[in-house]
This record gives sequence, structure tokens and C-alpha cells, in this order.
Amino acid sequence: MQTAPRSSFFDIASEQGLLRTSIAVTLFIASIGIAFGVASGSFSIMFDGVYSLVDASMSGLSLVVVKLITSHTTSVQMSRKLRERFTMGFWHLEPMVLALNGILLSGVAVYALINAVSSLLQGGRHLEFGIAMVYAVVTVICCVTIALVEARANRQLKSDFVAMDVKGWVMSASITAALLIAFCFGYAVQGTSWEWVSPYIDPAVLALVCLVIVPLPMAVVRQALADIFLVTPGDLKLHVDEVAKAFVARHGLQSYRAYVAKVGRSREIELYFIVPKAMAAKTIDEWDAWRNEIGEAVGGEGPNRWLTVVFTGDPEWAE
Repeated sequence: MQTAPRSSFFDIASEQGLLRTSIAVTLFIASIGIAFGVASGSFSIMFDGVYSLVDASMSGLSLVVVKLITSHTTSVQMSRKLRERFTMGFWHLEPMVLALNGILLSGVAVYALINAVSSLLQGGRHLEFGIAMVYAVVTVICCVTIALVEARANRQLKSDFVAMDVKGWVMSASITAALLIAFCFGYAVQGTSWEWVSPYIDPAVLALVCLVIVPLPMAVVRQALADIFLVTPGDLKLHVDEVAKAFVARHGLQSYRAYVAKVGRSREIELYFIVPKAMAAKTIDEWDAWRNEIGEAVGGEGPNRWLTVVFTGDPEWAE
């Protein structure tokens, strides 16, 4: 049984530590966003806070899934009952959470867009631009910092959850930067002939921001749905076919069938080789040696590769 290495709670070199750090920063931004939104009268800041709360809740769910996947693949800290109930692992939960995350974030943005348009039609709203500017500066600094930290760490981790989180932080930084520019403009026009524009600034910027961010999670949602419905990834199927064809030709086999799917971080591969009935009998060690040869040729060996290799003389077993 493998033993998981101990690490600090906010270890930015691990996937779980990064997600915990992200959740902590998100909760901080959400708290000050709601507080500053109430103090300044800005619905766009309130939206930023609520958006961050949704993001934090989904990051928390992602953390639970990551822990389940890691515990199952490393055989640590998992009850026997849970392991017996989920003998195929927990990889299938990853695309589900990613799809839910993207759909929720887009849904929150659509709701905010409707409210922003409604506010514009009602003549806008007045707000305290000075307070709003302080919030925007603090939030941009936090978002950019955590995005850079996660992006750098994910070069080694290559986690879809962390990649989604980095996109979320970049999105949040962009939103808040747009708000900061708008607040600076609103502050500058106070006491001028352009002051009549100021009530429209908050809802107008919120509407523009929502129009930008609504479609952004859709690429992640598309990929997650492809994983959920077991859509065959073309590049992986091509590689497996090349390996199988070469193996069939090298060992004089009849044919093969390959079944490939990507489910979250896992790569699930099933290979069925049709053996000529006239082929001489082999020992178990010889069949296993062939399986090892295939495994090495396919590559990607690790806890997230599920490889099944079957040899049969009856083609029906491969269909």
C-alpha cells in the first residue's frame, strides 16, 4: 500500500493545497465584495462578491472530488465500504463538477445581465465611486497574484480543476479591472457637465462584463460533456490504433478492436486482440509479457490510466 506524502494545508505545490488557497482567497474577496457593494451602492460589486461565492463553493466541491480521486488511485485514507461501492474509481465525477461549475457561473452572469438591463431602463443608480475604487484595486491585486501562482504551479500538476480555476481568476481580474476603469471615469466626471452619466456607469459596465463572461466557461462545459458522454478523443484513438496495428503485424495476430475514452483526468483504453486459432499455446507469463509490451507502447502509465488488454480467438468477445 502506498503512503501519501504529508504536506501543509495550503501547499501550493499540490493540487489540493492550491484549491484550498484559492477557496480562502475567494472567500476573502467575496466578503469584501459584498461589504463594499453595500457601502458604495454598487450592484456590479455585489455581483462580483456573489460570483466569487459561487466560485468558492464550486472550488470546494472540486476539492472533495480531487481528494476522492487521489485517495482511490493511491489506496490511502478511504473506507473499504466506499472502495467496494466505487470499484471503477471516481474519475467520472470530475467532468460532472466541471460542467456544473461552468453552467452555474454562466447562469449567475445571465441573471446579473438581466438586472443590469433593468437598472439601465430605470435610470441607473448612484454610488460612492471612491469606496468602489478602493475595492477594485484590492481585488485586482489579489486576483492577478493568485492566478500567477496557480498557473505557475499547474505547469507541473496539469490539473483540469486548477486550469479552470486559473481561468476563473483571470476572468475575475478582467471584470474588476473593467470596473476600476469605469469607477475612475465616474469619479472624474463628478462636478462636470458629464455628471449625468454617472448613474448609468455601474449597470452599463455590469451589462458589458456579463456579456463577455457568459460564454467563457462554455469551452470547459463542452469538454466536460464530451467526457461525460464518453466521446472518443481523436488523438488518443489514433495513437492506440497505431500501437495496436504494429503489435498485430509484429506478432502475426488476426486483428484487433480498440475502445478509448477520456473521463476527466483518466484515460480508459480497452484493447481486444483476435488470435488465430492455429497459433501455438502460450504460458501465462508469455501472455503477460505481451501485455507489458503493449502497455509500454501505449505509454502514459500511472494511476490515471485504465488499460485492459484481452486476447481471444472469438471475434464476438471483442465486439
